Amino acid sequence: KEDIKWLGFEWANEFYASDYFQQLFEWAEKLIKDNNAYVCECSQETISANRTTPTRPGVACAHRNRTPQENLELFHKMRDGEFEDGSMVLRAKIDLNSPNMHMRDPIMYRILKAKHHRTGDKWKIYPMYDFAHGQSDSIEKITHSICTLEFEVHRPLYEWFIEKLGIFAPQQIEFARLNLSYTVMSKRKLLQLVKENYVNGWDDPRMPTISGIRRRGYTPESIRVFAEKVGVAKRENVIDLSLLEFCVREDLNKIAERRMAVFNPIKLIITNFEENKTEMLPAINNPEDESAGTRNIPFSRELFIEKDDFMIEPVKGYHRLFPGNEVRLRYAFFVKCTGFKQDEAGNVIEVYGEIDKDSRGGNSPDGRKVKGTIHWVSANDAFKCNVNLYDRLFTVPDPDNAEENKTFLDYINPDSLKVVTAYCEPDLKNALPNQSFQFERIGYFVVDKDSTSDNMFFNRTVTLKDSWAK
Repeated sequence: KEDIKWLGFEWANEFYASDYFQQLFEWAEKLIKDNNAYVCECSQETISANRTTPTRPGVACAHRNRTPQENLELFHKMRDGEFEDGSMVLRAKIDLNSPNMHMRDPIMYRILKAKHHRTGDKWKIYPMYDFAHGQSDSIEKITHSICTLEFEVHRPLYEWFIEKLGIFAPQQIEFARLNLSYTVMSKRKLLQLVKENYVNGWDDPRMPTISGIRRRGYTPESIRVFAEKVGVAKRENVIDLSLLEFCVREDLNKIAERRMAVFNPIKLIITNFEENKTEMLPAINNPEDESAGTRNIPFSRELFIEKDDFMIEPVKGYHRLFPGNEVRLRYAFFVKCTGFKQDEAGNVIEVYGEIDKDSRGGNSPDGRKVKGTIHWVSANDAFKCNVNLYDRLFTVPDPDNAEENKTFLDYINPDSLKVVTAYCEPDLKNALPNQSFQFERIGYFVVDKDSTSDNMFFNRTVTLKDSWAK
């Protein structure tokens, strides 16, 4: 319910198959009386063996020839709890020679002396999905029952029950399951990922569950737009995850406020800025949304910048900081690199620069241009937080299509999660769980739902660009 509401939908009514147990039981009685169902005492193994294969005729057991009266008496005793679990079942009497194995006398009811969460101990027998499905649809006056393609072979059985009972007939329609690249959608496989601790629960942001993608920072609007773009197909196919990520970026670009965060810091010392001085500079919260307004960010003598934003000897096309080069500090000043300091191993540990104080706000009065703009945070004011860098869960687009002697687990991406420390603008310590931001030049991030101001975690939603693009 929470997931459906989050997606932006409400429902008109809520139905439970258990509300129809009495009606389903009476319809089962009708099938028995019409000699269209019988009580079978064969074991599950025997039932399966007697069905043989699609190209060979099935084998009828002795119970198939019971009279309707015998079957009705046994069925009532099943209902009354006179037999043990697994000792007998009610089967539809259809066609043991059908090439469709679902039509070879499928099981309609099993004995199960278990407490039901809605009906308690009232029932000792429970209908199987194939029997409950179509009849529940009929009770609810469903006109079109929508299923995924694997239920196409179940449709003849769906229609057989409806026809034999002579009740309102919904139409079952099948469509292709939405399969995404670089993940698996099978509940069995997802359960295996959870149970074997490849992920941290059903709401792990790497999981293709609604709770997982919500925790990762995907928005309801982006999911709805994605679904509209993909549409409904009748053939199985795999949708490129990049399309979903594109929809997420498009939406977050419009609504996410911008902040600056440094993940791999090196200190930039502004030699012509006073020590122990802090200047507050205005910054735009979202250039796509004027109503988002501005914020003030602290600027000081010592800043953190990304290590990648400085090179001693720049390669061709490198427009960031290097000795003698001038770049723009986002929302702040032009800065020219005047030097750097290395440790004994030759690693750069500090970079030195001078700002053009007349370029406050990022533009020079003399009209000169710079090619590079880099982000930064004030070293003394930075807010330190943890960041979960989530990536694709598998290394191949279609892990379901495993090579010989391999399973989908052999394609788990060992780098699907990296936890790093980041230095952020100080106002992020007041960010709320599930609030999304664009960390400028890096990507989109969301505050994890379990975050506190003392233990802040951000989850990477998507990078700014598709880093997996060929």
